[in-house]
Amino acid sequence: MIVFLQFALATIIICPIIAFIAVVAVCRKLRLNKRRTIGLAADITTFLLFFSIPIAMRGLWDIGVLMPMLIMVLVIAIVFTYIDWRTKKEIEIKPLLRKIWRIYFLLFSFSYFLIWIVGITHSVMVFMMID
Repeated sequence: MIVFLQFALATIIICPIIAFIAVVAVCRKLRLNKRRTIGLAADITTFLLFFSIPIAMRGLWDIGVLMPMLIMVLVIAIVFTYIDWRTKKEIEIKPLLRKIWRIYFLLFSFSYFLIWIVGITHSVMVFMMID
């Protein structure tokens, strides 16, 4: 049973799109509205992408990107907080955090799919060179 849980967790971390689809399916069964369903799925996937991008980069090219990723996350949060502070008189924490988290989702999703495309292309090229 422990081995199955380890395998399931590793699969979800390596391929967070599975978690996105699973959360959307479960929320549809619970009859939550579409906007809330996609938002919850994006929130969970963002958390998983935060771990899967460094794992994918380490596995494909043996490059550690956790520290640069943390710095990027902090810089984005600072920039969005500054922009929010300059445009509004009072900073509302919850909408600001939601906006920052959704930007992370878009950025991490794009990065993850780019890593997958480059990794698959690289693997195909290496396979073609061997034969």
